[in-house]
Parts: sequence; structure tokens; C-alpha cells
Amino acid sequence: MADLNVKRVKSSEIEFKDRLVSINRVTKVTKGGRTFSFSAIVIVGNENGVVGYGLGKAKEVTSAIAKGIDDAKKNLIKVPVLKGTLPHEQTGKYSGARVFIKPAAPGTGVIAGGAMRAVLESVGIKDVLAKSKGSSNPHSVVKATIDALIQLRDPYTIAKLRGIDLDRVFNG
Repeated sequence: MADLNVKRVKSSEIEFKDRLVSINRVTKVTKGGRTFSFSAIVIVGNENGVVGYGLGKAKEVTSAIAKGIDDAKKNLIKVPVLKGTLPHEQTGKYSGARVFIKPAAPGTGVIAGGAMRAVLESVGIKDVLAKSKGSSNPHSVVKATIDALIQLRDPYTIAKLRGIDLDRVFNG
């Protein structure tokens, strides 16, 4: 992952909404019988450009979700959102999962599947076209989507980085 321009955010000053992406029941077979535990992947976001994901594991579902939310609040990133969509198209990858996200015209909505939809809606993106390729494992898809969002850069940042006027970024 490109950690060059990742903006970490403190979770104490923001109100978050959490979304449960998936719950997985894990069975451990021992001499005494079966032991069940649960793992939950959770997305938290303020629907205004801040998002994070977390994995929680516990013997009970509610405890796993609570641990996932706590973990997600420790892994927050800031994402540039321009007029309810993305600044440019981007690909992301993690393990076997590949994702492609593309800005869309106003009124399009979030056209994305399962795990990607949860991440994009938690960020606050209203109009986007997205495609998931390769692995459909929710853990990998969430991490690939976060990877794509980390790589996004807004025009203001690019203009400042290059030391040029904002008009030259848009007009070339």
C-alpha cells in the first residue's frame, strides 16, 4: 500500500456510523467437542471523507462486533471527496482481490457490490461506479477498496505538491 500521503485521523473528535460487512463462524474441534467463535469485519465512517475498517474476534457475536468497531476506530484514513464523488478513477488490490472505482455523474448513486458498497457509503461518496474482480472474500475486498481510496489525491493537493496554479491542474 502507498503510505506516502495517508492522512491519519483521531477518532475522539468525530461521530461515526458503523456498518457490519460480514460475520464468520469459526469452529474448532477438540477432544472435548466443538468450540465456536466468531469473527466480524466492521466499517466505521462519518460519511464526510473519513473511514476505517476493523476485524474483531470473540466467543460471542456482539463482542466480536464491538472489538471490530474499536479496531476500526484505530485505523482511520481521510479520503478526498469532490462534490459527492471521487476526484479520479483508481484501482486497488489486496491479495487476490482487485477493485476499480470510477467517478460518476450526479444522480448515478453507488453502483457497487456488498463489501465495496459499505466502504464507499461510509466514506460519504454518493455517486460512483465500482467493479470488484478476482477474489470475492469480504476481508480482501474491503482492504483492496481502502487501498484504492488511500491512493486518491485531490486537485488542490496536486497543485500544492507541484507548485503550480489550480487552473493548470484541470486544463493541463
